[in-house]
Amino acid sequence: MKKIVAMLVAGSTIAIATPAMAQSADDPFTGPRVEALVGYDDVKAGSSVDDDGNENNDQSIEGVTYGIGVGYDVDLGGAVVGVEGEWTDSTAKTEFADGDFEGFGFGRVDAGRDLYIGARAGAKVQPDLLLYAKGGYTNAKLNVLANDGVTEFDEDYNLDGFRVGAGAEYAMSENSFFKLEYRYSNYKEGEVDFDGTLPDSERFDVDLDRHQVMAGFGLRF
Repeated sequence: MKKIVAMLVAGSTIAIATPAMAQSADDPFTGPRVEALVGYDDVKAGSSVDDDGNENNDQSIEGVTYGIGVGYDVDLGGAVVGVEGEWTDSTAKTEFADGDFEGFGFGRVDAGRDLYIGARAGAKVQPDLLLYAKGGYTNAKLNVLANDGVTEFDEDYNLDGFRVGAGAEYAMSENSFFKLEYRYSNYKEGEVDFDGTLPDSERFDVDLDRHQVMAGFGLRF
């Protein structure tokens, strides 16, 4: 996490220190941006927690992910570099199928909010088309639901991991853009966020994969 933060700070410093490049129709990939995001979300139990012994037990939960993103890019000519952050949520959750509980390896869960901070770098293959790769840190939550017949438990797994991805961004004008990207996230550590005055649990190992296909529409300033 410290290495990622240091990298982002360094990238931001470079962006600020770079001589101002006036944004124009010939330079549509420079400056701050804000975007709306929506896409497909597939959260999958990793190999250490999946349930291959029960073919009726779903190995993943799927849904729609949606949210907002912000970023800052610098056009270096043929290349573009930038930093970015996101807040997203998801409708993915475990289901009861024909009376059979599909436990997903984690129990009964809803996918919660997901925070991401990272960097991206790409190449302009056309004046208005950018192909890029991205990577960074992600922190996600799974809301865990349980009931022992007397007490209902409603707690959160707080998960830390990394994200990598690739995509294409098309400059519709000098101030608006559309993008489409695929990203993969992996979570290896987590803790339980207890409500009230109870302290959070000790850190523990998890195994969770996340695949997303995301579309975004944004404005650049």
